[in-house]
Amino acid sequence: MAGRRKEKNSRRLAFALVGLGLILLGCFIRVVDPYPVRMSRLIYFDVLQRLSPREYNPDLPVRVLDIDEESLAEWGQWPWPRTLMAEMVARLGDYGAAAIAFDMLFVEPDRYSPSRLVNDPALSGLLNLGEDAAQLDNDELFGAEIANWPVILGVAARSAQANREIVPKAGIIEIGEMPASGLVAVPHWTPPAPPLGRDAAGIGGVNVSPLGGTGVVRRVPALWGSPDGVLPSLWAEALRVAMGEAIIIAEGAPDEAGIMLAVEIGGFRLPTTENGEVWVRYRRDVPDLYLSANDVMQRSDDPALRAEIEGRIILVGTSAAGLFDMRQTALGQSVPGVSIHAQIIEQVLTEEMLSRSDVTAALELLAFIILGLVVILVMSRFGAVASFLAGGFSAAIVLGISWMAFRNQLVLFDVTFPLLGGMANFGLLAGYLFISTEREKRIIRRIFSHYVAPEILDEMDAHGHQLELGGTTQEITVMFSDIRGFTTLAESTSATDLVTVLNDLFSELGDQILTERGTIDKFIGDAVMAFWNAPLQVEGHPLRAAQAALLMRRALVKFNTSDVMQGRPPIALATGLATGQACVGNIGSRRRFNYTVIGDVVNVAARVEQNCRHVDYDILVSSAVFHAAGQDLAMLEAGFVDLKGKSKPEPVFVLIGDQELAQSPVFSELESAHQNLVAAIRDRQPQVFIEELCSECRDLAEGVEPGLTGFYRKLPGRVADFRTDVPSEHVMFSHARHLKKVSR
Repeated sequence: MAGRRKEKNSRRLAFALVGLGLILLGCFIRVVDPYPVRMSRLIYFDVLQRLSPREYNPDLPVRVLDIDEESLAEWGQWPWPRTLMAEMVARLGDYGAAAIAFDMLFVEPDRYSPSRLVNDPALSGLLNLGEDAAQLDNDELFGAEIANWPVILGVAARSAQANREIVPKAGIIEIGEMPASGLVAVPHWTPPAPPLGRDAAGIGGVNVSPLGGTGVVRRVPALWGSPDGVLPSLWAEALRVAMGEAIIIAEGAPDEAGIMLAVEIGGFRLPTTENGEVWVRYRRDVPDLYLSANDVMQRSDDPALRAEIEGRIILVGTSAAGLFDMRQTALGQSVPGVSIHAQIIEQVLTEEMLSRSDVTAALELLAFIILGLVVILVMSRFGAVASFLAGGFSAAIVLGISWMAFRNQLVLFDVTFPLLGGMANFGLLAGYLFISTEREKRIIRRIFSHYVAPEILDEMDAHGHQLELGGTTQEITVMFSDIRGFTTLAESTSATDLVTVLNDLFSELGDQILTERGTIDKFIGDAVMAFWNAPLQVEGHPLRAAQAALLMRRALVKFNTSDVMQGRPPIALATGLATGQACVGNIGSRRRFNYTVIGDVVNVAARVEQNCRHVDYDILVSSAVFHAAGQDLAMLEAGFVDLKGKSKPEPVFVLIGDQELAQSPVFSELESAHQNLVAAIRDRQPQVFIEELCSECRDLAEGVEPGLTGFYRKLPGRVADFRTDVPSEHVMFSHARHLKKVSR
């Protein structure tokens, strides 16, 4: 007893060490944070936002002036003359806009300026302008206009260096150890054309993602790093100008350089990632956010427009498809890029800022460790099923915590790594446990391999059969019968109880094989292999083997209702039979050998058994068995299946019942309907017609063998199995058998 307890404790210790090793491996993967881990986390955050998006508040002081398709149709293609843009700015200023931010670039001088047109060789002979008019510069006029109002111009990231520098308008105060050194950086900016950059009240970056970034926009930098210095994003600069602030405060970690914690603009504190990005708290895109540029340009004093513009931050952008400024949000919508800037300003004003800190990441890792420990402790004592339930309950708690943190605190707590990592640990540990169970199965297999049928022992005693190496080639019938659902049984049963169940089951099945004068070759874990016609000659061995399979089916029904199976899932069998030539004899080493068979027929029988799942029936036989015993048993054609190691498909048949059933009227009716179904398939009749015939056969099968319902339910998806070129002897034999039964 003490030895068994010591062995059990050793197994538990080994199991725990394996589990702890998996937890450490998971922690290492999380620290490395490879791309699949990052993407699963981001997709989960998208799901959270889709389940609970931010609500739109029409009273917020943010609007988008949209240069839409209607505006382009009315005022011409883009870019518009700077004189027209100056008029737009004047209109917005007169309406009382708190800030006017352009989510667009004014990089090149206006091509419509008279001073540029008179210098165009193609137009110089056509234009007759006065000297004063020839000196007019639209950029000067536009700059003079924007100098009168709180206008913010946009600049964009570029890889090549420009010949002009950007002079930021916002003052940046850094608190901590150089937090700006870790900002998302751009190589260079595209500066506005002179003198626009000088006359603007603010300059901000229009990019919503780093240079070259594509896909879903989830985070947007509040501040950018560049060779020209720290530059605010367009939305941050618009908010600063609208509030009349001169500075933006960058708050960093006090003891670590290059780490950004938050950005302060006026009275608003915005938590950021360590490189200065803010998470976008999205809402559904709504048309109420947008004002058409055409309406503003055509109406000089409209009370309704004034109500929409006065005191608000106006972001000027475009939704026109031809200007290619559409971005993908976490809600799965494509919106204009300017809408993202507007949504960030909205969430700042409503203080609905998403946050995610290093503490949150540490808690996620702790959740993974706790889930792993729960799986280890429960599985080592109570098995895989109890561990699955306990782990699922713990996972539900973690998922609930994540959801409540998002809903109530706007904290992004990732559950994908704890849950997926926990599931991976569970699967690997369950596999380890299953391997331990397989080891017990191998012990059973070694024990039963020492036993043969009593008839064999009697024959050996009577004829002085010598136990020596060697064998003879002869025709035999081989059976493979495998337990289905054994993994489920093994997970819910201790190893000792599992041995008891297998012993009782193999005893029942073995008795049926021996009744039909078969030889039990071996028990292979949860499977049994047997053969007929050796070492004793058995007349009609294919028929004997088929009858043994039917007896095993009946014995299994009785076994599943026995006391040993109470409270356990029922066991199902898959049985395959094949007849052919094989070498039969004692095979092994000189010191240890087994009486067994070697040959292609063994492989065929095993592969036929494996195709029971494909055909969805419990007993399959090869064409050789069908030819030898088909006239005495109830069998039906099941098509051609691929057997591993065989170059051509093998015709197989389902074994339904004994001779009494084969001669019954109900089976004759089913057999006739089945022949019509197979003929329809091979004639390539429409799928609807084939499904109708399958339904007819399924109805008839209820009165013959209920197990056939699954076979016919799956058959419409296996029509290709029946359309393989059929050797003439199979067709002729099948029809001859049918005609013979009809004549009876």
